[in-house]
Amino acid sequence: MTLRVTDGEQRGWVVLRVSGEMDLVTSPVLRQRVHDAVADGRHSLVLDLSGVLFCDSSGVGVLIATRRLLRSCQGRLRLILPAQGAVDGSHVNRVLGALGVRRLFDVYPDVDAAVDDQPDSLSA
Repeated sequence: MTLRVTDGEQRGWVVLRVSGEMDLVTSPVLRQRVHDAVADGRHSLVLDLSGVLFCDSSGVGVLIATRRLLRSCQGRLRLILPAQGAVDGSHVNRVLGALGVRRLFDVYPDVDAAVDDQPDSLSA
């Protein structure tokens, strides 16, 4: 399977919708899209991961590197996990939890909640 990344913008946030599998072969696609956005001066980024069916450690590495990159330029990163999985178990949510890194991310149930500047994330 492949990784598909589509982009858009909502309320001043770049929204990258990611679907497919994030693994050693496909994760560089997302990494490049993030770098392109930051190079364009876009420092508020939402990664919609609700369409990700599989994520291995290289995918998690891209998420952590994205967080580091955006923090280095005073940017903001928010992750979307599906509403039914934000609390109890989308694949990415389980992987982040198992690795002990979910707490590093601001997690939201959907794009509308993520681009709303009210601090009501589902972070653990």
